[in-house]
Amino acid sequence: MDLPSLAVIIGAAACSPNPNERKAAEQSLDQFKHTPQHLIRVLQIIVDGGCDPAIRQAASIHFKNLIAKHWEPHSGDQNKILPSDKNVVREQILLYVSQLPPILRVQMGECLKTIIYADYPEQWSNLLDWVKHNLQDQQVYGALFVLRIMSSKYEFKSDEDRVPIHRVIEETFPHLLNIFNKLVHVENPSLEVADHIKLICKIFWSCIYLELPRPLFDPNFFNAWMGLFLNILERPVPVEGQPEDPELRKSWGWWKAKKWVAHILNRLYTRFGDLKLQNPENKVFAQMFQMNYAAKILECHLKLLNAIRIGGYLPDRVINLILQYLSNSVSKNSMYQLLQPHLDVLLFEIVFPLMCFNDNDQMLWEEDPHEYVRKGYDIIEDLYSPRTASMDFVTELVRKRGKDNFPKFIQFIVGIFKKYDESPLEHKPYRLKDGALLAVGTLCDKLRQNEPYKSELENMLVQHVIPEFSSPAGHLRAKAAWVAGQYAHINFADQNNFTKALHCVISGMRDPELPVRVDSVFALRSFIEACKNLDEIRPVLPQLLDEFFKLMNEVENEDLAFTLETIVYKFGEEISPYALGLCQNLASAFWRCIDTDNGDDETDDSGALAAVGCLRAISTILESISSLPLLYGQIEPQLLPIMRKMLTTDGQDVFEEVLEIVSYITTFSPTISLDMWSLWPLMMEALKDWAIDFFPNILVPLHNYISRGTEHYLICKEPNYQQSLWSVISGLMADKNIDDSDLEPAPKLLGIVLQTCKGQVDHCVEPYLRLALDRLRGAEKSSFKCLLIEVIANAFYYNAPLTLRILQSFGIVTEVLTIWLNMLQEKKKSGVHANFKREHDKKVCILGLTALLSLPAGQLPGEALPPVFRALLELLVAYKDQLAEAAKAEEEEEDEDGDDDNMDDFQTDDEDEDGDDETPDDTDGSTLRKLAAQAKDFRSYSDDDEFSVDDFSDDEELDSPIDEVDPFILFMDAVAAMQGSDALRFQGLTQTLDLHYQGLANNVAQHTEQRRAEILKEQLEKQSSTTAAS
Repeated sequence: MDLPSLAVIIGAAACSPNPNERKAAEQSLDQFKHTPQHLIRVLQIIVDGGCDPAIRQAASIHFKNLIAKHWEPHSGDQNKILPSDKNVVREQILLYVSQLPPILRVQMGECLKTIIYADYPEQWSNLLDWVKHNLQDQQVYGALFVLRIMSSKYEFKSDEDRVPIHRVIEETFPHLLNIFNKLVHVENPSLEVADHIKLICKIFWSCIYLELPRPLFDPNFFNAWMGLFLNILERPVPVEGQPEDPELRKSWGWWKAKKWVAHILNRLYTRFGDLKLQNPENKVFAQMFQMNYAAKILECHLKLLNAIRIGGYLPDRVINLILQYLSNSVSKNSMYQLLQPHLDVLLFEIVFPLMCFNDNDQMLWEEDPHEYVRKGYDIIEDLYSPRTASMDFVTELVRKRGKDNFPKFIQFIVGIFKKYDESPLEHKPYRLKDGALLAVGTLCDKLRQNEPYKSELENMLVQHVIPEFSSPAGHLRAKAAWVAGQYAHINFADQNNFTKALHCVISGMRDPELPVRVDSVFALRSFIEACKNLDEIRPVLPQLLDEFFKLMNEVENEDLAFTLETIVYKFGEEISPYALGLCQNLASAFWRCIDTDNGDDETDDSGALAAVGCLRAISTILESISSLPLLYGQIEPQLLPIMRKMLTTDGQDVFEEVLEIVSYITTFSPTISLDMWSLWPLMMEALKDWAIDFFPNILVPLHNYISRGTEHYLICKEPNYQQSLWSVISGLMADKNIDDSDLEPAPKLLGIVLQTCKGQVDHCVEPYLRLALDRLRGAEKSSFKCLLIEVIANAFYYNAPLTLRILQSFGIVTEVLTIWLNMLQEKKKSGVHANFKREHDKKVCILGLTALLSLPAGQLPGEALPPVFRALLELLVAYKDQLAEAAKAEEEEEDEDGDDDNMDDFQTDDEDEDGDDETPDDTDGSTLRKLAAQAKDFRSYSDDDEFSVDDFSDDEELDSPIDEVDPFILFMDAVAAMQGSDALRFQGLTQTLDLHYQGLANNVAQHTEQRRAEILKEQLEKQSSTTAAS
């Protein structure tokens, strides 16, 4: 196709108002996209200055999409772009990239990134030579543009993958330094100079992000670079041409250049200039940096910050980076000494004002309260925020240098509280009070740990926080709610004050201002966690939930759902009257969040996070009503559309959360409905195609289907669930590219079928055994080998004569028993058993070996019987001991849980310590999350660890028919049966036992009698309670 015709088609596909024309043009493009030279022609349209700009832009997008999708073929795909076309594209794109207008250059940059990431250096070996040549020629910008992409390819690469960038640095950094030097000394520099400097800085940043390149260890070379960086940092930006609009101003080239310099200096300081972090090889560099540059940079930073004190401008990101540098300086003695004379001005005239509510906040609050809320709870915004950096600086200062600064800062805050209280209503310093409350909330941990502040916190809340719930300033009402939440867990001397604060927070949920309502909901979470008497909340629970869902209809935020989780978790079964309504509302909120997440704004993932929060809250509700199974039937129809949609590729981001919901419903519903069975094919399809990482999570509902819907599983032919399970499991187990650990749920599923469907799946035994044995031959991970052996054990327990005949037909009975018994004997250096370490593993082995022992004489080879018998004795004693250990650990854990430890009584002062405080993640008490984790961990013990928790205790296991089987009684009954039916065989077996094994046998016999007595007692107690109830 000629260029004019192609241009017309591209224009019609992008711009035609006629949908039919547009569709026809799109189909034409789709038809021609793989024809030879198509990419080259599209590129010619992009670079044609005489062509319509709209068509050039449409062509650039089409070109970018083709490159992204087809330049590097996926595994197994055919290369759809000819090598000759690729060569031409690589040559042409370099020629034109710097000449294109910015709107097209962005698209070409994406294309270059795809090509360089795929081809350099192997398929594009001359690219570095082109860059070096043009760094010394007229196409300097183009060379910098390409070099930036090359360096970004290796920014996060590990050492072995960074080798190509070493040559790039060695051969280009001298040219870059020369160009940088010339640019810095240009008189009356243009904005183009700033753009060039910014690109050089970004290249430098990518090259030093993970390691310091060897050329920079040359002091002269490094000093030359640092001189230029400090020049850019210190020099005032040109006044002329600086945009008035704040959004445009912060993105202006000269401010961007200064930002990237601050970025680089922070990186050099924190990663390579800190003596404590450096290996011996880099210590000399760190000492040099501390001696020659750390103080100079600090001095420059203080001067820059002083500008905002006197009303000058500094972009938020630059302020943030400077404060990060200062925070990192606090713990270093030499730097702190330099900082100390400036601290009062810095703290009270620069940092604290940054913490206060300002004009920009007010404008956003009034014009777009939803955006105000989003920014306030966005982690990414926090990374760039001067306010967050100010809070971090204050926190670091009082943590590391508290003796000098903590009392002084608190006195300053108290002074603001006093000034606020004394001022008439029309002149109250609302914004200063806002900053003071933010400071008090930020320093919550420190204030709660240290006297005299600790004992004054309740009074502080009563005097300075609770009154602000009725403030005329909305932002103060919001801040009061936030601070109240921060201190909800303190010990209140007067419980009425806790109640008053709680009611203020609940009232805040009905505030006319959206940010106040949101902050109140988040504070409520802390109050509910801290609440010792739920009667405080019980009477208003319906209204509270109503307000909650009104807010969820307005705002998409994951923390809202987390607060609801807390309410549900705290009230437990009491939430049951509201469970259906809650799930309906959460399902509706989920769909809204998904719709938002599918919108055009790819950078805002708040919708996706909020969607996850909705599903987590639903799971918590489902857990809370587990003792009321009839409710599941009412809730299930509300959740089915979510489960059906999100168990496909559409739900990959929430797959784990949806599986948890499926697990709850299939675990606790009175029966598993046909609608729930309709989800089985979706899970199996996902498992086969892409969801192998979620196999432990899928195991839980599959176990429920098989164990709780056994009859349906066995008799249904459309779909055929048995065949479906076999097809997927056999396919996965046959794939040698799948790691052993990823496959561990597969043998568990085979065991579940054999245990649950005893006597009903004879046709499965042979293929299951063949599958397990085939994988066993190549298995490396010991935990996986154990699970494969357990398939054999389960098969023996299912039907020992049948299993033995199958293994005999394979000719491997002796081999299998040898492997199994050797694994039982194998020990680590410490003397602990290396295999079958969990209670469940031991029990399965006991049942399988006992089934072998029960076989009539002549079926089991005579020489196999003694080692099987000895192995059983050792296993039974080990199993008994492990049960005792687990019971003891559980008892101790209950005792610990019963102790009401008050963490406020622990006083710590880590002043001048270098370690950061670590806050452990909140423990999730969800049964199903434990089940999913345990299903993942039903296997999880390290082959290398000398010590593993799994050696001594088991988490709660998935329910199984073998739970009701007592292995001691089963074993002793088998022994008694042998003794009664074949006394000579029994006598010959016992005579082979030495004193050690005789002792084990007596131990097992005594424990078995004890178990018989315990079981009889339990049965009598059960009968008695049943009789009493009737």
